[in-house]
Amino acid sequence: MPETAFDKAAEDLENSIDEAVSVLGKESVYPLTDKIFNTLQLSEDPTAKNLPEEERLKLKNKQTRRIAGAMIANALIFQERIAPAYPKQNIPLVHDIRQYADRKQRALTAWQKILDINYWPIFATARDILRLLPAHKASPILEKLAAAAERIHEDGLLYENDLTGHVFQKLIIDRKYLAAFYTLPESAALLARIAVSKMKDLDWSNADEIRKLKIADFACGTGALLSAVYDQIANRYERHDKDPKKLHRGLMEKVLYGFDVLPFATHLTASVLSGKYPDVIYDRSRIYTMPFGRQKDKEVKIGSLEFLGSVKQPVLVHTGDPDKQTGGQGEDLLRVDVWNNLDLIIMNPPFTRPTNHEGKHARIINPAFAAFGASDQDMRDMGERLKTIVKKTKTCYDGKAGLASVFAGLANKKLKQGGVLALVLPLVSASGSSWQKFRTLLAKNYEDIEVISLATPKRYDVAFSAHTAMADCLVIARKKSPTISARADKPTRFISLHRRPDKLAAAGETARELNDKETERKLEDGPFGGDDIDCGEEKMGEAITANIPRTNPHWNAARVRDFELIQTAYQLTQKKLWLPKCESIDLPITQLKNVGTRGVVDRLIAGPPHPAPFYHTKSTPKPNDNDGYPALWNHDCEKERQILCQPDKKLKAERGQEARANELWRKIAGKCFFNLNFTLGSQSLAIAFTKRKCIGGGAWPNVNFPKKSWDYAFALWGNSTLGLILHWWHGNRQQPGRSRVSWGFIETLPVLDFRKLSDAQIKQAKTIFDRFKHKSFQPAFRADTNTARAELDRAVLCEWLGFDEKVWKAVRGLARKWCAEPSVHGGKQRHKNNTLIS
Repeated sequence: MPETAFDKAAEDLENSIDEAVSVLGKESVYPLTDKIFNTLQLSEDPTAKNLPEEERLKLKNKQTRRIAGAMIANALIFQERIAPAYPKQNIPLVHDIRQYADRKQRALTAWQKILDINYWPIFATARDILRLLPAHKASPILEKLAAAAERIHEDGLLYENDLTGHVFQKLIIDRKYLAAFYTLPESAALLARIAVSKMKDLDWSNADEIRKLKIADFACGTGALLSAVYDQIANRYERHDKDPKKLHRGLMEKVLYGFDVLPFATHLTASVLSGKYPDVIYDRSRIYTMPFGRQKDKEVKIGSLEFLGSVKQPVLVHTGDPDKQTGGQGEDLLRVDVWNNLDLIIMNPPFTRPTNHEGKHARIINPAFAAFGASDQDMRDMGERLKTIVKKTKTCYDGKAGLASVFAGLANKKLKQGGVLALVLPLVSASGSSWQKFRTLLAKNYEDIEVISLATPKRYDVAFSAHTAMADCLVIARKKSPTISARADKPTRFISLHRRPDKLAAAGETARELNDKETERKLEDGPFGGDDIDCGEEKMGEAITANIPRTNPHWNAARVRDFELIQTAYQLTQKKLWLPKCESIDLPITQLKNVGTRGVVDRLIAGPPHPAPFYHTKSTPKPNDNDGYPALWNHDCEKERQILCQPDKKLKAERGQEARANELWRKIAGKCFFNLNFTLGSQSLAIAFTKRKCIGGGAWPNVNFPKKSWDYAFALWGNSTLGLILHWWHGNRQQPGRSRVSWGFIETLPVLDFRKLSDAQIKQAKTIFDRFKHKSFQPAFRADTNTARAELDRAVLCEWLGFDEKVWKAVRGLARKWCAEPSVHGGKQRHKNNTLIS
């Protein structure tokens, strides 16, 4: 199916929805909106609370009407698909509804006929919305949406299952706060094919064996992942000359479990799965809406995470009406418990964190639970509910990592030995300190681990999810089992794709190549690159393996285009300078904690919002001003081109906190500062230096050494090309053109071991520093062409460390490799006049 045709149909459907709901009038019919709002169990944008009342209602009204229109459109599209399959029921096509004046009643009658057969998750909520609309408003809405459904049918796109799911993502405000990003169909196909291929001991020709499987997505969203798994199972069955249609009822009733907190998400998931064979009747699907927020009994619930609780206390689930489970043949109460023996868990869980230190979330009590109109007390109680459940259950949850880490812990608990885990996770999971428990869990309890990331430069091409510029990765692994041949010693495989597959065929071919081809190149081999991953005539990426330790595991090899670069970086951590096309050389490298100490996290230094001994004044410290406590706090890249920087803040002690303030000053104030969140495309320095002692906070935490002479050595090393590369290697590359080192990992940063240098070298460092402290450096991503950076490299390598010119030239070649990395340049390019463009 041409992508252009799919995009055109999606745009047409979205425009049709907007035109249809516009007949409800402008922003005046709020009582009707409220009724639909409550029926859909929506919530307002939490950040709109401070807007004027009229603006807040406009936002609420727009969201509610568009989603309502999309659900009616989906029902009409599905009606057009299944009507021919039930000739005895005399279900009309949408054209038969359009040509009569009483469209509302005819649609309700048609949908009831469908409900009498099945498909409650698809039609029940749409029916409830249509019932709320006045007939004179419902008629033109149905006319426009039925016409759109007919056009989709005429264009041959009727069987594109995820069409309305694609449109829904543009309509949902709550998605921003649940961070439940839509998984692209191609990404879902890639993940599903690799995951299902790890279910090696299954006889795919045996329908009875397939029906015994249990596969779940605890944050199913629009159903893209479950749909992709369905396709993989059907394809494998069909390859044995079997009819996959015979599997449909069993897959819907017994195999595929989907859970979400959004009623319209479960509506879509049920639509996608049921639509595989709409003429096959099944008794009840396993797609459920989970209770979320304040319930009628005044208790709070937290969606699928309730399954972390005791298996002796089943969780009440529902679809549609909060008091009812919408099943295959009707509505009734259902209590369900998901056993701890699932064969495959596949998820793109919410990424939201419960912390609220930054940006527009700063005034929200708990962004992780801010959806569905939750009050501040609701959010507090839901946070406490999560703490209570997590405390009783051993998981890999870390509050700083966010909800994705607790969903990963839920998956681990529910997966059986030998079962397969397949997750879409934020890229910070590969290197962030808050994700250490998750990586340790996999290192100790899983085998056949694969991490797939995208080494692409474009902002919105760094993720397998749609509508996000935050890089993510696919993590696939199999839980160890004594009954399956042990592969515990097999190294972790890292795959970096040069682009995201943009077609299902490309996704399938890439997955086939990854499944069939053994990766022989190793991170530990030295700078010789990885194994190519080909898709037809195109090189799709590279793969490499790495022996990840079970304690303090890092996945630094994720999202790298040139594996020679990270093989060199790895060798540096092993005290070897091993450059491409060169022999290895011994070089003293250690972790920062062995030679120095980090400062204190900024929120413990100066408030608000957190109580702290200092507060910020409005004045800026002057060069000879000794009043107050000077600080280097924020980034100003134009003022930070030189290694020697000026403090930008003046702190004062809070009244009554003078003793604490002085104690903190004595403990952390210094002259050396570490760039915690290094924007490589605009900032020049990994290490800043001030003429007088300052407190480092925010962007620039202090780094102190027992010998003050080491300050100069650290500033030189950290801003050389090798220092920049080690910052990037050690950091999180989740955002394009940025290297962020987690606070907990500052102390493990690989640095030159100043203890191994001679007194003469330490003294010489000060001399070289004085020569370079006022030189202007270009942004880090231009290290390959920056004359000042090249001169610094020569001074560090040849003058200071005693290497010859050949080593310096090899490091300059390494700088070219590093600056060509998409995660370094972030998509920025150079004009001929050497200015920047994006």
